[in-house]
Amino acid sequence: MTKSFVVHPQLLRPAMLASLLLAAGCSMIPAYQRPEAPIAAAYPSYADANPPASPNTAAASSVAWQDFFADARLKELIDLALVNNRDLRVAVLNIEQARAQYQIRRADQFPTINAVASGSRSPGASGSTLSLYSAGLQATAYELDFFGRVSSLKEAALNQYLATEEGRKTAQITLIASVANAYLSILADDELLEITRQTLATREESVRLSKLRFDNGVTSELDYRQAESLAEAARVAYAQQQRQRAFDANLLTLLVGRSLDGSLLSGPSQTAPRATPLAQMQPMPDVPAGLPSELLTSRPDIRQAEQQLLAANANIGAARAAFFPRISLTVGAGSASSQLSGLLKSGSWGLTLAPQLVLPLLDAGRNQAGLDTSKAARDIAVAQYEKAIQTAFREVADALASRTTLAEQLRAQQAQANAEAIRFKLSDLRYQNGVANYLDLLDAQRSLFAARQAVVQTRLAQLQAQVTLYKALGGGWTEPVAGGVSLSKAPATRP
Repeated sequence: MTKSFVVHPQLLRPAMLASLLLAAGCSMIPAYQRPEAPIAAAYPSYADANPPASPNTAAASSVAWQDFFADARLKELIDLALVNNRDLRVAVLNIEQARAQYQIRRADQFPTINAVASGSRSPGASGSTLSLYSAGLQATAYELDFFGRVSSLKEAALNQYLATEEGRKTAQITLIASVANAYLSILADDELLEITRQTLATREESVRLSKLRFDNGVTSELDYRQAESLAEAARVAYAQQQRQRAFDANLLTLLVGRSLDGSLLSGPSQTAPRATPLAQMQPMPDVPAGLPSELLTSRPDIRQAEQQLLAANANIGAARAAFFPRISLTVGAGSASSQLSGLLKSGSWGLTLAPQLVLPLLDAGRNQAGLDTSKAARDIAVAQYEKAIQTAFREVADALASRTTLAEQLRAQQAQANAEAIRFKLSDLRYQNGVANYLDLLDAQRSLFAARQAVVQTRLAQLQAQVTLYKALGGGWTEPVAGGVSLSKAPATRP
C-alpha cells in the first residue's frame, strides 16, 4: 500500500535517524563455522622428506621468490612475466571488477538523492490552461533495511572481492612456478641436445670407420649397417629434442607475455645475464613443510575458496530476508508553483514523504526456491573448500616424496652413467684389439647414451620438484607495486 503526504521538516529528521539505526541492527546471515579439514593431521612419512626445521628456517609462504631462486636469468624472466603475463593481468582486472560490484552493493545502503525539475501544462475548465512547475531534491524508493537483505548482499559482494584478491595471489604463485619449470626444461633441453650432438659425432665416426673396414674386407656388412642404424637413431633423437626445446621456448614466451628476442640464454636485453647450466645450478633452499593445518592460511587458493564460502553464506541471509516485509521510502523536498517565476517565492516550499510496505503473501514458492538455491550454493562452496584443502595436501605430499626419492635416483643414475662410460671405453678397447665383437661396442654406446640422458632428466625432475614444493606450500607471493602504489586496494569500509 502506498500513501503520499506532506511532512514538516522538523518531523523528518528523527524519522530518518531512527530508520537508519534500525536498518543496521538486523542480520539473518547464518553463523559461520569453518568446516573441519578433511585431511590427516600430518603428512605421510618419507625418510628425510621433511627434515626438522631449524629455528631460523622460514616457512615457504614467507620466503620471497627473489630469495628462493638464485639464477639471475630466471629472476629477470619472472620479473618480465609479472609485468606482461595476460592471465595475471586478467586476475588483477577481476579485482577491479569485484571492487566495483562491492561499491555498488555498499551504495545500496544509503539513499540516492537526485535533483528533479518538472513542468506541465494541461487544458482546464472553460478553456483555461493549468500550469504546474516544481524543482527540488528527491530520494526515490530507498529501502529501509530492517531485516538485513541489503547488508547481506553487501557482505556477499565483499567476500567475493576478497576471493578475487586471493585468486590473484594464486595466479602469481602459479605463474612464477610455471616460468621456473619452463626455464629449467629449456636448460635440460640444451644439455640433452649437447649430449646428442656428441653422441651423433661419435656414431658418425663409427660409421666412417665401419665403412672403411667393410670396404677393405676387414668386417662384414652387418657391422657397417648396425653402425649406420645407431647414427640414424641419434639423428632421430636430435630432431625430437630440437622440437621439444622449441615447444618449451614457445611456452616460456607465452608465460613471459612478450617476445624473447634472440637466443633465450642471451636474454631480451643486451645486458641480460647468461643462464647457469642445469648441472651447475645452485640447489634451492629446503623449505619446511610444517603441518597440514598451516595450509589453511599459507595457500591463497584455500583462502579464496573460504571467501567464496562466506559469500554463499551471506547470500542465505539475503534469501531469508526476502520472506519479511520490505519497506521503501521516497522523500522529496523542493518548491512547487503554478508559475515558473514563483518557484523561489516564500510559501512554495514543502516536503513529501511516500513510504511503501510490501509484504509477500503468495509467490508460488519463489522465495522458498531462492532460499533453497542459496543453501545448495553454500553446500557446493563447502565441498569446493574441502576439495581445495585435499588438493593442497596431495600436492605437498607428492612434492615431499619426490624430494627424497629423486635425490637417491639422481645419485644412482649418475653412478650408472659413470659405470657406462667406463664400460664403453673398455668395450671400444676390446673391439679395437679384436677381443670383443661389434655388438658389445654398440650395446655399450646405446647404454651410455641412455644413461647420460637419464641423468639430465632426473636432475630436471629434482629441481622442478623443489619448485613444486615451494609453490604447494604457498611460496612465491609478494605484493606487486606499480608506481609506488599497491595494485590491490582494500575496500572503503569493512564490516
